[in-house]
Amino acid sequence: MRTILISLKIFLFFTILTGIIYPLIITGIAQAAFYGKANGSMISRNQRTIGSRIIGQEFDSAIYFTPRPSANSYNSMASGGSNLALSNPRLRDLVTLRKARFIEVNELNSVADVPSEMLFASGSGLDPDISPGAALLQVDRISKARNFGPEQREQLITSIRELTESRQLLFFGEERINVLLLNLKLDQISKGK
Repeated sequence: MRTILISLKIFLFFTILTGIIYPLIITGIAQAAFYGKANGSMISRNQRTIGSRIIGQEFDSAIYFTPRPSANSYNSMASGGSNLALSNPRLRDLVTLRKARFIEVNELNSVADVPSEMLFASGSGLDPDISPGAALLQVDRISKARNFGPEQREQLITSIRELTESRQLLFFGEERINVLLLNLKLDQISKGK
């Protein structure tokens, strides 16, 4: 009986420590030191949340930059890739279809080199970034759809350069640009801001 009581006390102690005290301390530190990141890196305009800086979302209008494809329709509750192997014919068909669609929508030459992130979905299905090259390939389509003059088109190209993030710690990853931030900047250019 004494052993059972000791076991229950230890169980209760560690339940309170690891189930209540530790999470409260870590949450408090995160809220104090990294408030924006701890709350999902949300982006708001006019006191309305429009998206997260770290979760991709779909833009399927000709007047916006197209994000990387998602295997789960950008659903953060069911994040994950398609798990299709490179040898799977379905993946080859998807890549061929995505390439043809990207070339057609952006009115590119049929032998254009389409960046890989526009052909393959990310491992999480939530990647918010594309390469600057993928963004530049979409400039003519967007400029045409928004009736941009040469000055606005040049502003758009400059915005792509300004919003491009470099590699992390100088050698991890690739240069990238957040599609949501780029589309918000695009709206500002359209409004003349």
